[in-house]
Amino acid sequence: MTSPLAQPLTLPCGVVLANRIAKAAMSEGMADAANHATPRLTELYRRWAGSGAGLLLSGNIQVDPWHLERPGNVVLEDESGLAALETLTAAARSGGAEIWAQLGHTGRQVSAAINPEPLSPSDVQLEVLRGAGLSFARPRAMTEAEIEDAVNRFAVSARLAIKAGFTGIALHGAHGYLISQFLSPLTNRRSDRWGGTLEKRARFPLAAIAAVRAVVGPAVPIGLKLNASDFLRGGFTHAECLRVVGWLNDSTLDLLELSGGSMEQPKVVGVAVKDQGVDGARESTAKREAYFIAFAGDVRRVARMPVMVTGGFRTRATMEAALAAGELDVVGLGRPLIADPLTPAKLLAGTIDRAQAPEVALDLFDLLPWFNMQMERMGDGLDPDLTMTGAAAAAGFPALEQGVTDALLRHRANRRAG
Repeated sequence: MTSPLAQPLTLPCGVVLANRIAKAAMSEGMADAANHATPRLTELYRRWAGSGAGLLLSGNIQVDPWHLERPGNVVLEDESGLAALETLTAAARSGGAEIWAQLGHTGRQVSAAINPEPLSPSDVQLEVLRGAGLSFARPRAMTEAEIEDAVNRFAVSARLAIKAGFTGIALHGAHGYLISQFLSPLTNRRSDRWGGTLEKRARFPLAAIAAVRAVVGPAVPIGLKLNASDFLRGGFTHAECLRVVGWLNDSTLDLLELSGGSMEQPKVVGVAVKDQGVDGARESTAKREAYFIAFAGDVRRVARMPVMVTGGFRTRATMEAALAAGELDVVGLGRPLIADPLTPAKLLAGTIDRAQAPEVALDLFDLLPWFNMQMERMGDGLDPDLTMTGAAAAAGFPALEQGVTDALLRHRANRRAG
């Protein structure tokens, strides 16, 4: 019997996904000092091109070079990096999958070493876990002109992404980045047309979608990653999410991806470090493996576009049950495609019933280093090393990331000097 995971999906714009598994967006950090794609990043996507997933979402491609989630992010603001991206997209498409550019703006979630004066809807300081080794400057509240500029940057980057060979666009509106900051009453304390009521807080993501649609045309798919909840007391709630989905129904969105949490509340890796607010009790009673599936059915009943859910899926039975129950239309898999790049193909063929889950043996602070070190290996043409310990990854990763940061800062200094 054919798995429901193997069924194609036609999006509102007419594009057809070959199956119901997507490679979720994961930050690769492999751009060069000019924030352009590299041969190693291309090699990583050549590997994922054969994964069997019907949709590949890129890692963070930033619309503003001063607002990087990591120093090795690709930035797409002009044509200087298009040739390298054309090589990458050709490799990513070689297996027949869709390849969408996930476009983002970090807002206040940018390292102080990269940007000591970040922008955000309001000047609210980011609070992160002690021991994480991260430092963030207090943001400055954006002017209306800067908000309009950010909206336009999404459109400019989208136009360039399609020119570079990406087949679709995904906007990162979750995990505490700029779109998410506009939606949350904790980070958006504005009293103008961009803040206050939920309708005004939602103006920014709706404007970004409209701006992107205007430049890519009706036939290019557009997705949005949205928090089902911020899982923070006083933050963006699931009830508010449902209201936003109602407004998204009137946009031209083709795929809504659900996730949750932020750098302050890392629910995307299944962890809560703060009071989860009104949605916490419901989440804590969910007995299923996927982090956000308890909320997906509510969204699916409201949404008029297909819904994708990312976070925690590991067993084929759970994925198929969620599809059969109408809770979602696409399953997003992230870390399993690092541990085994062929995970989707194996699930679709029925040769495995469970994806790899190396994270269960890792400490919280070792998660990011371990998975990034595996992507580094794949960028070098090597297989993932599942015997690598979290301690070994944590020992090697900081120096690697610092080297990328140093190269970025030297490049910026040389440009200023030139």
